[in-house]
Amino acid sequence: MIADVTTQHAADMLNVSHPYLIKLLEAGEIPFRLIGRHRRITYEDLQEYRRRDDAKRRAAADELADLGQELGN
Repeated sequence: MIADVTTQHAADMLNVSHPYLIKLLEAGEIPFRLIGRHRRITYEDLQEYRRRDDAKRRAAADELADLGQELGN
């Protein structure tokens, strides 16, 4: 069985606002399905987004650190 979470629960898990999460869903960043008028996100899709987002953040931090090293020399 695949666990679904509500958009509010997903926003809480990602520590983002509910409107920001809705923008991510509508932009196709996180897959979702509609049950009536309500959006549901699988726990697995939410975790996959978190992994991708963490990797992007690490890459940006590494790039900034490299730039700092270059400018510092």
